[in-house]
Amino acid sequence: MFFKYCGVSISYSLTGKGKVNIFLHGWGQNGEAFNKIANQMPKFKWLKLDFPPFGESGDVKDWSVFTYANMVISLCEHLKIKKCNLICHSFGGRVGILISSLRPELVHKLVLISSAGMKPKRGIKYYASVYKFKLLKFLGFMPQNVGSKDYQALPEQMKKMFVGIINTFLEDYCSLIQAKTLIIFGKNDDVTPVYMAKRLKKLIAGSQLEIIDHAGHFCYEERPLKIIEMISRFLREGK
Repeated sequence: MFFKYCGVSISYSLTGKGKVNIFLHGWGQNGEAFNKIANQMPKFKWLKLDFPPFGESGDVKDWSVFTYANMVISLCEHLKIKKCNLICHSFGGRVGILISSLRPELVHKLVLISSAGMKPKRGIKYYASVYKFKLLKFLGFMPQNVGSKDYQALPEQMKKMFVGIINTFLEDYCSLIQAKTLIIFGKNDDVTPVYMAKRLKKLIAGSQLEIIDHAGHFCYEERPLKIIEMISRFLREGK
């Protein structure tokens, strides 16, 4: 099925019965990324969507994290969803944090898996690389293969948008979250390190933190049974 937001087609699917659980996937993925979890939890109702420009959704070039959050809120209004749970991974965590803080009445429970949105710790090596890049650019040399794999994979018209997204830090919004929150991170995550999980735990009142051994940024793929057990228990607690 498709939903139009700001002229962009948003692909989504809605299956099952009961309270709606919305999957918000990571950058470069699509709603199908959570199939393994959804298939093992058939007694729940799932709303899976593709963040544009991924999956079957349309192209975008100037969206911010706030645009993505407003799109999900608008889709909920379109589907007459008044209360839901959000299950978010990485970039999807940015969107989930914003929705939960700006529309607290919409979100019952929030699950943040390897969530992005916290300001990273920067060392001397990072700043040296930045200054080197700026100097080479000033001298007329355009360095190749600069930035993360996600950045390099983007078409030129989306790179500025991506830079804006990863430099949107959400610490100030976390304290506004009222939803019961479960934070799950892989112990070996080198994309969103464990110190970010601990910061989220400190900022979101009453939140629970689970660190998964022998898992990295895609802990829900590496340790699916463990993640499914945690999410199932959390969603059933205190219904």
